[in-house]
Amino acid sequence: MDWGMKNRLSQIIKPDGNCFFLPIDHGYFQGPTTSLERPGETIEPLLEYSDALFVTRGVLRSAIPANNSKPIILRVSGGATVVGSDLANEVLTTSIEEIIRLNATAVGVSVFIGSEYENETLQNLSTLVNECEDYGIPVMAVTAVGKELEKRTARFLGLCCRVCAEHGARVVKTYWCEKDFDKVVNGCPVPVVMAGGPKCETETEVLEFVHHGMQCGAIGINLGRNIWQSPNPVPMARSLQAIIHEKASVKEAKDIFDEMKNRAE
Repeated sequence: MDWGMKNRLSQIIKPDGNCFFLPIDHGYFQGPTTSLERPGETIEPLLEYSDALFVTRGVLRSAIPANNSKPIILRVSGGATVVGSDLANEVLTTSIEEIIRLNATAVGVSVFIGSEYENETLQNLSTLVNECEDYGIPVMAVTAVGKELEKRTARFLGLCCRVCAEHGARVVKTYWCEKDFDKVVNGCPVPVVMAGGPKCETETEVLEFVHHGMQCGAIGINLGRNIWQSPNPVPMARSLQAIIHEKASVKEAKDIFDEMKNRAE
């Protein structure tokens, strides 16, 4: 692996081998999102607990200060919205020149396995890998399932992750599943990062699935709504950081959450 690729991966994956990505790219397909109406203000108190920011070029330019020191994972696929006929109908939206111009540390692209646009989105991934490898820029494949939540089984997610790795992704982001998530991770030859999915009902529910996923071999998270839509986003971010980088138990993380919440009140 070239030094540039190693260096960029080391910026988003910390020395302990784990990572905490904070995504705020939701607006690229669903427009104004609750708590992300002003994304720069939303993430300001959360950045110290995260390792990298997953963001589109538009929000990066308009809402993230240029002196931001957090690595940027640039969302580079899009072209479909929640009001369109199919969320899976994505294309590559951002050129390699733009990726370099924005000084992105890594890039992310959605892949919709099993959808009508499976072939096209796998081509998006392959094209992006071909271009980014020339410049030592890691590609994160996002195994997306759109509105078809019932597909989130270990067998399906394991297939998605392996296919993305086989196509050259350096990191794969996928959904957690309660049963056999270890098989999803073990069947993927590159690091697996957990997506947040729909917003959970309680803080403990979030902490439990993240802790379980880490125990199964995931290296970290790419969680957005379950953090910045929480009534207590800063304690939520700090408690997740404890699980990811301090090997905290669910109880220990919840204690951190409660202490910060009570102190703020």
